Amino acid sequence: MVKKFIAALFLMSLAIPYAIADEPTLISFTNDQMKMKLIKTITGKISPKSVKSSGNGIVSAHNMMYSHSVTFYDSNTLKLIKTLPDSVDLNKLGFKKYSGLYRGAPVEGAYSPDGKYMYFTNYAMYGKGQNKEGHDVCSPSSGYDTSFLSRVRLSDYTIDAVYPVGAVPKVVATTPDGKYVLVSNWCSYTVTVISTELQKVVKSIKIGRYPRGIAISQDSTYAYVAEMGGNRIHRIDLSDFSESYIPIGSNPRAVVLSPDNTKLYATLNASGKVIAWDLANNKSLGTVTTGKAARSLDISSDGSALFVVNFFSGTVSKVSTKTMKTTQTIKVCNEPIGVTFDNQTGRTWVACYGGSIKVFSNQ
Repeated sequence: MVKKFIAALFLMSLAIPYAIADEPTLISFTNDQMKMKLIKTITGKISPKSVKSSGNGIVSAHNMMYSHSVTFYDSNTLKLIKTLPDSVDLNKLGFKKYSGLYRGAPVEGAYSPDGKYMYFTNYAMYGKGQNKEGHDVCSPSSGYDTSFLSRVRLSDYTIDAVYPVGAVPKVVATTPDGKYVLVSNWCSYTVTVISTELQKVVKSIKIGRYPRGIAISQDSTYAYVAEMGGNRIHRIDLSDFSESYIPIGSNPRAVVLSPDNTKLYATLNASGKVIAWDLANNKSLGTVTTGKAARSLDISSDGSALFVVNFFSGTVSKVSTKTMKTTQTIKVCNEPIGVTFDNQTGRTWVACYGGSIKVFSNQ
């Protein structure tokens, strides 16, 4: 029995389902029971505003105007695959009123469900005729320049298409059915909807002050958009673009859905809280305070854990979705701003605005 007990403990530490002989009990761990452990700090010429896992071996960092690049990493080896400059020739990509090269400012990224493309938003474009760069405090009447969404062909890491969006685009998301790409436009107070079949913008949806986070249901029926300048989530029916509202709480920033799409989780930036919302019954399931300025969040593949970065606290927190309690908080860096969970490796990546990426195992 002693040997069986030791063997069971060893296998539990590896998070491998195992049944002891004569005892058919299945031993397994969910992600909320595991602890994050720093395994690597990635540096270089980067200033990541966000990080995003493709789910099939790539993690990208989007490095704003401070580095003018997107960097791509192998999610297994953690090695740099490619540094892609954000510069594009808009004229050659079909926008004839522009001439010369235009530099961008990568904010957030998203991958197409077929794994062929990666899209990234540009806070602003820098080049001829672009004279009024956006600002964090703004409205549609500010008259700031509109920007572009860039598409990267992953077979050769080339920007092969761009799409006109609003002023200061933030989050980009793709529908699981591959039909649409959605972009939230901070200063235009809109969401841009791009048809991948038509390769053009098909809808601009008014949201309200400072739209930001976007989550899309697995069946591609609904998009959930955070109105950060207000207190609600906009639920957009993607069949006809009609809207309904979720009274989520003040200052929602980032949103994710549970794997079964029955719950929505959002950061409430000003209060430093994360809220869980029952979508079927339209009610709160509880909140937890994770730190000062809860910014981005992601969810583990089993749906048991949330990963939250707290900008002014300099921490990353793990929250159990079952209890809505913090199970671990780690001092990670100054100004952690982005986070992504990589399903292939079970690792958590944190973007530090100051110029690094922290990679954590969950074990």
